[in-house]
Amino acid sequence: MAYKNIQVPPEGEKILFRDGKLQVPDHPILPFIEGDGTGRDIWRASVRVFDAAVQKAYGGRRKVHWMEVYAGEKSFKLFGTWLPEETVEAFSEFLVGIKGPLTTPIGGGIRSLNVALRKQLDLYVCQRPVRYFQGVPSPVKHPEYVDMVIFRENTEDIYTGIEFQHGTEEAERFRRLLQEHFPKEYAKIRFPMTAGFGVKPVSVEGTERLVRAAIRWALANKRRSVTMVHKGNIMKFTEGAFRDWGYALARREFRNEIVTERESWILSNKENNPSLSVEENARMIEPGFGMMSPEQQQAVMREVEEALALWPTHGDGKWKSKLLIRDTIADVTLQHVLIRPRDFDVIATLNLNGDYLSDALAAQVGGIGIAPGANINYDTGHAVFEATHGTAPKYADLDKVNPGSVILSGEMMFRYMGWHEAADLIIKGMEGAIAARTVTYDFARLMEGAKEVKCSEFATAVIEHMDD
Repeated sequence: MAYKNIQVPPEGEKILFRDGKLQVPDHPILPFIEGDGTGRDIWRASVRVFDAAVQKAYGGRRKVHWMEVYAGEKSFKLFGTWLPEETVEAFSEFLVGIKGPLTTPIGGGIRSLNVALRKQLDLYVCQRPVRYFQGVPSPVKHPEYVDMVIFRENTEDIYTGIEFQHGTEEAERFRRLLQEHFPKEYAKIRFPMTAGFGVKPVSVEGTERLVRAAIRWALANKRRSVTMVHKGNIMKFTEGAFRDWGYALARREFRNEIVTERESWILSNKENNPSLSVEENARMIEPGFGMMSPEQQQAVMREVEEALALWPTHGDGKWKSKLLIRDTIADVTLQHVLIRPRDFDVIATLNLNGDYLSDALAAQVGGIGIAPGANINYDTGHAVFEATHGTAPKYADLDKVNPGSVILSGEMMFRYMGWHEAADLIIKGMEGAIAARTVTYDFARLMEGAKEVKCSEFATAVIEHMDD
């Protein structure tokens, strides 16, 4: 389409999505938003790293043609709007792009660019890898054990924003609806006359596409496991359903490539004792089996029989090479990622749980300042890679802050595009700069013997260490 304020590079081509796969030309056009506040310094540093990695990896055969699009303060000053419609159109047309941190206007306007893009492009996966770089200061004893990728559902849960504020006519109508049509549920509300209300939608379709994306990614990247994190012991028909629908999807679409945790127990029990009966196996996987009703016992024994029916493809230890599908309760997970991080690999979870987990895990490996992220629709190819931190306006234009979040988001972007060689060089450069203790102020104040450098100087160090 024709754009009013966006200058499309005269050279370069659009990335396309055909037959479920990205078609990336050697000279792609990639839209970017530099960001507000410190975003300006960070983008200038990051784009140098990106261009250097591509040049070193491909020797001029490939090149990115950057196309600036506008949002946030810069857009408001130039065009009088926080988010021009053509910015969303550009991300839609060119499929893959990247953005720095943006200010959310106070007192109205857009909630955030992310929200607008997620809604209009249906970016249902918020993907957040969390890994440790040797030498980064950490509050935990073994941050090197952390190597996880979070698939956070991006479009459902309480983030849909369906709420009714106490004292409004809408809240009163909703309260009466509950009272009249759902009296049993209404009776559970302790103070209904002074309550605000929120709705938490979780759907089959939303669950399945999120879990499908997580499993496909895990298989393609040879990961060990996918853990579904939920609070299904309390919210049985939303978060509990997420777990159940996720398992059903895994068994239905990936049967020969996965094994559930409970199936692995059953198969292992049989391998260790071939004469084990179905009931004996059931008692081993359910310690409370003797206290169950006959119907519950029969259900567990059916589960054992179904698992043993997998023997031709999963028995005799073959299950050990399969992708493990498991689930954990959200509050337990927040404890175990601290004390048993090696138990986790790929995590699939709902919106709120993913929000908590992403930031909690980032704190273990250096903080949100170097945490990358992406919002992706794996069905259409649309992807927006992003800084996960704020704009830190007091440091704006001081060439001071850590550009790691955008740099590593770019690494994710190149890997998503299939440019693995450039992505590998970015990781190599980051590892080298940090290991040499050539870091920005946020790390330097926590690292003994560190050399504090500017934002732009850190980018230079990353580029130099690509040649190590």
